[in-house]
Amino acid sequence: MPHVTLLAQQTKAVQVRNVFCIGRNYAAHIAELGNRPEEDPVVFIKPTSALHPPGTPIVLPAHSRDVHYEAELVLLVGQGGKNISEDKALKHIAGYGLGLDLTARDLQTKAKQSGLPWAVAKGFDCAATVTQFVPAEHVEQPHHIEFQMHLNGQLRQHGDIRKMLFPIPFIVHYLSKVFTLQEGDLIFTGTPEGVGALNGQDTVRLVMPGLIDVEFTVN
Repeated sequence: MPHVTLLAQQTKAVQVRNVFCIGRNYAAHIAELGNRPEEDPVVFIKPTSALHPPGTPIVLPAHSRDVHYEAELVLLVGQGGKNISEDKALKHIAGYGLGLDLTARDLQTKAKQSGLPWAVAKGFDCAATVTQFVPAEHVEQPHHIEFQMHLNGQLRQHGDIRKMLFPIPFIVHYLSKVFTLQEGDLIFTGTPEGVGALNGQDTVRLVMPGLIDVEFTVN
């Protein structure tokens, strides 16, 4: 079964149940794609077969000619629940990691123009690439998390979750109203501006200063 690694005192593998993703959560990213903000979070789901951990190259899909990276903060749910209140939401998070919501932009654009679902553009193998996860208790200020994405040694994205339109507690609360969250669920929280194309032989580095520093190669 697909799993992610939680870097606890005794590193352990956590089985992944569902992969939830939040779209349009940073105003500057909304603007760069010519979209508009929504009153409620834009939610979509990736299959667990899209999950790709560190250690092997990212393989680009053959069905797209324009795959984009979207670096994001990813939450690992440790305690499931239904109708979780915002004031208790952080207690349900077991760990924080970074991920790439890979998007076949050409196929997504075509689907959006036709009013069709995004599954083919968002759910291919490696489309949910993730780092290891840092235990929640090791993140002293989860409301102030910042992260970086470097492409071939150049900084391309800088995420500051204080700029999220929907903050972490609200995301957990909102998702738990619609879905029963389960231990092992992953939540991609949205990408900041600076997205762009990936190509074979690229190197992607994801950094959460002092906690995560992981590099992926692209085939």
